[in-house]
Amino acid sequence: MNRTPIQRHQTVCVRIGNLAVGGSEPIRVQAMTNTDTADIAATVTQCAELARAGSEMVRITVNNEAAAAAVPEIRERLAAMGIEVPLIGDFHFNGHRLLSDYPACAEALAKYRINPGNVGRGEKRDSQFATMIQIACRYDRPVRIGVNWGSLDPELVVRMMDENARSPQPRDADQVMRAAMVESAVGSALRAEELGLPRDHIVLSCKMSGVQDLIAVYRDLAARTDHALHLGLTEAGLGSKGIVASTAALAVLLQEGIGDTIRVSLTPSPGAARSGEIIVAQEILQTMGLRSFAPMVASCPGCGRTTSTVFQELAEQIQDYLRTQMPLWRGVYPGVETMQVAVMGCVVNGPGESKHANIGISLPGTGEQPSAPVFIDGQKVTTLKGTGIAERFQQMVEEYVITHYGAS
Repeated sequence: MNRTPIQRHQTVCVRIGNLAVGGSEPIRVQAMTNTDTADIAATVTQCAELARAGSEMVRITVNNEAAAAAVPEIRERLAAMGIEVPLIGDFHFNGHRLLSDYPACAEALAKYRINPGNVGRGEKRDSQFATMIQIACRYDRPVRIGVNWGSLDPELVVRMMDENARSPQPRDADQVMRAAMVESAVGSALRAEELGLPRDHIVLSCKMSGVQDLIAVYRDLAARTDHALHLGLTEAGLGSKGIVASTAALAVLLQEGIGDTIRVSLTPSPGAARSGEIIVAQEILQTMGLRSFAPMVASCPGCGRTTSTVFQELAEQIQDYLRTQMPLWRGVYPGVETMQVAVMGCVVNGPGESKHANIGISLPGTGEQPSAPVFIDGQKVTTLKGTGIAERFQQMVEEYVITHYGAS
């Protein structure tokens, strides 16, 4: 099926460690640790977990001296494990001091994240912002200037609210706040360039909590600048709410060609793996046809024709199997991430959907003959019967991977 490719908003390409962001580069997935950065062992473990799950950049909190002192060893331990994922330092309030006092931290990080809303107040704001930019220039490090709805520069907001009140056609408060977000990002980027930071060392973000607010802000931001843009709700929420909100917001912007990196900021359930947010981000990009990360499994939702749970169990088993295998397959079977697998539950759509996949199985529905035809690249190749259908189909999937992606 032919599909018109999404036309990307043209932005400047930025080098972040061994990675390129923006321009014509793929849209990158990133995540953030929730460990105490001063706990080196825990932070290294989680950084490795996120990198192996597919996070192409990992952001860590650098909020105090202990965290800043820990960063070089975190970088060294990851390198010793063969993990070269770029580390991003997240600075608030005291970043100017930490980067100045801990040069090894400044050098170990691949990028700095600065929030212009809390870099300082009054006269200190300009000098502390300048200090961070000058350090970025010294170590040739890119910077994300990340504006947040919850920590927007109050002086800027007051000034823009006052100007709006004097306007003959004043806008509502939400519109002014969104305009202030964009102004903070664009104005801070301009100041960073005046201080010597190259244009190709700047990434911008304007994170909001509301879906419509985020869409409106990034449309305005994209219209005003060609800096690389990082997308994400500032706090998406827990479970399905967080997934739905992030998907609703990011999908609209990505469809319009806006965005060079994304993060899905999910609140993890207690004890749950932090890597869950990476899977959601990858699946947003993959289902939109923007990137491929792992073979996708198409499976029917079930109905009165599928009272058995066999197809549900097989679909879950195959999907888990594919994700588990991807770290092993990625370097051995190039292109396997584009593979399509179908696990269908009855004769209505089962054979047709299975034919559209690279490999698919149509399981018997309620009252159907106890047989499961298997299709490979549109052709029926066999019919599985009896016990052990799941194991035999999984074996066929593995054989397909080896024969179709191993030769290259």
